[in-house]
Amino acid sequence: MKTVSCVPAVLVLRANDLAGILPARDHDAHKGRFGHVLLLGGNVGYGGALILAAQAALRVGSGLVSVVSRQATVDALLARQPECMGVALESSMDWHRAEFIRMQRRANALVIGPGLSNDRWARKLWDRFIDDVRPRVIDADGLNALARSPRALQGAVLTPHPGEAARLLGREAADIQADRVGALQCLIERFGAVVVLKGADTLVSGPGSPIFRIHAGNPGMAVGGMGDVLSGVIAGLLAQGLGALDAARWGALLHAVAGDHAASVGQRGLLPSDLLPYLRAGCNR
Repeated sequence: MKTVSCVPAVLVLRANDLAGILPARDHDAHKGRFGHVLLLGGNVGYGGALILAAQAALRVGSGLVSVVSRQATVDALLARQPECMGVALESSMDWHRAEFIRMQRRANALVIGPGLSNDRWARKLWDRFIDDVRPRVIDADGLNALARSPRALQGAVLTPHPGEAARLLGREAADIQADRVGALQCLIERFGAVVVLKGADTLVSGPGSPIFRIHAGNPGMAVGGMGDVLSGVIAGLLAQGLGALDAARWGALLHAVAGDHAASVGQRGLLPSDLLPYLRAGCNR
């Protein structure tokens, strides 16, 4: 692991720091003022990841949430969460549909990666959106695609767990865990992005920023789909106007605190969907 000569200050964020992360809404507010999140992924067999991320974006207050995915995922999402919108891309003609182009243009925050997988369809979707400069969260298979084709992503938020961080840096997961602060700084230097290094005491930082350590969360959150919820939370905050660093640090804290509330009856059996009502409560503090 590269040695970093100057280590930034590490600031601890706790549950009581959440108050007022979003401003009060004006009486005459409308949905267009609270952003439009577009989520990309949900390949065959992995639709649940995209659905969880979409639900999380809604629960933190995004005015509109849309997905671009496979037909089965779009159908499942709309049956489960009718507040969302979706466009299915199955044939080559679908990429030219007016609905897809319109949805693509209107979004002001993107999530790339939940349930994306790595087939031809996934690679085409990745290539279509990865160089988009709008506020965006890269997660899951989006991070694996980035590891295969590294590039600078200024303004993006990357949300790797230790295994994904290891692939991004060409290291082993044990190396990441042995020096999490060093790994975080290496990721920021390599990609020029804000990074959320997930795990016990999640770390968040970006170029020229102090490091924020999230003093919340619990082992019950170690379950598939929890990171997908986090990506939706961060994107929902981006859509509402928070900058990349603020959306990442407050999103990570909100997610961890919601996990602690959801674990009040016990950590075993905790599901990512259990966090959804607590996300709503947390962003209204």
